[in-house]
Amino acid sequence: MNIDTLISARWVIPVEPEGVVYHRSAIAIQAGTILDIVPLEEAEARYHASATYRLDQHAVIPGLINAHTHAAMTLFRGLADDLPLMDWLNHHIWPAEQRWVTAAFVRDGVQHAIAEMLRGGITCFNDMYFFPDQTAEMANQAGIRAMVGLIVIDFPSAWAKDREEYFTKGAEIYQSFRQHPLIRTALAPHAPYSVSAAALERIRDLAEAFDVPIHMHVHETVQEIQQFLADTGVRPWRHLQRLGLLSPRLQAVHMTQLTEEEIMQAGEYGIHVIHCPDSNLKLASGFCPVPRLAQAGINIALGTDGAASNNSLDMFQAMRTAALLAKAVAQDACAIPAASALRMATLNGARALGLSERIGSLIPGKAADLIAVDLGGIDSQPLYDPISQLVYATSRNKISHAWIAGKLVVQNGALVTLDEAAILARTEAWRQRIGSSG
Repeated sequence: MNIDTLISARWVIPVEPEGVVYHRSAIAIQAGTILDIVPLEEAEARYHASATYRLDQHAVIPGLINAHTHAAMTLFRGLADDLPLMDWLNHHIWPAEQRWVTAAFVRDGVQHAIAEMLRGGITCFNDMYFFPDQTAEMANQAGIRAMVGLIVIDFPSAWAKDREEYFTKGAEIYQSFRQHPLIRTALAPHAPYSVSAAALERIRDLAEAFDVPIHMHVHETVQEIQQFLADTGVRPWRHLQRLGLLSPRLQAVHMTQLTEEEIMQAGEYGIHVIHCPDSNLKLASGFCPVPRLAQAGINIALGTDGAASNNSLDMFQAMRTAALLAKAVAQDACAIPAASALRMATLNGARALGLSERIGSLIPGKAADLIAVDLGGIDSQPLYDPISQLVYATSRNKISHAWIAGKLVVQNGALVTLDEAAILARTEAWRQRIGSSG
């Protein structure tokens, strides 16, 4: 049978079923979709491919899904480090955004972030930032899968002068990309403390009408909750419950401050938690109770957050930190095993984004979003368990190839759809402008 692509590898790790490893197997791809996964000898006898990749010391896994980031903020990487969240936001990041964020800033920052993510094995990202139209267009040009957040916040910005303009522009972007093969949209209110109740009610209704998720920072810090309690008399979670926003549509980002009742309710409502362990640690925001959330049956995905607060868009690091932190918080070395951490970075992310029918695992019928990780180096040997090696010993620099919907986007570690030198030149120009401003 003639097909487009045949990829063979030492190990194929489908994620679904969890913990399974296929040895010396091949993935047949036709029209951007996984057609078959079979032993190598059988594949070579059955298929004749236009393009063949023989990866004898690699693991092939689903493309990683960065379930929460602010891609354009890559241009603020390292701008204001070693500060608590609200100081970081109020006195550094928000003033910098007011001064520098334009459509051009977002285009260049997003393109840099996409280059970094593709090189690190991320084939899908879930973004929340101003000028989401520019983010969507940059993702389209690069050929990366993306969920673009239609941002809503109570204060004016370079993107929108008031609440009505946020909604109007968001609806236009939703319509523009609703049939796009790689780009999806979500409603993205910043947080309960920065978006009014009236706006949140409108978001709830629009999410139903558009049939899209709601992507929001929730319970990120103790200080946030204390201030909200002082202002309203209730915790933000209760506020969202009263407004009818707790549902399977909700992608609740961070969730470091939770009571037992709130954990149980999260499970009952079927919300998705997006855990950003490195950002939470760096900003001292707190510890997401991942083991308890998992025990409650809650889907937990992983995000890097933005490079301004992480400071890298590295999902291998996120997997490792999530697994290790969960063990320490639970005082249980079995709390989040390696296979679960890998699932959080792949299939769980797809579920949170409502895309698990298309991506997140390697099974026939799903889109061919996959990456090859070179495990042949001295820092990966000896190798007894490839899943453990991926989570605990591998870096994003080991990505050799990446495909999205069957299209090659990274080859032998080099970007295929983007000009890295040109991106770096534009980033340097921004560094000079921002850095010289004092």
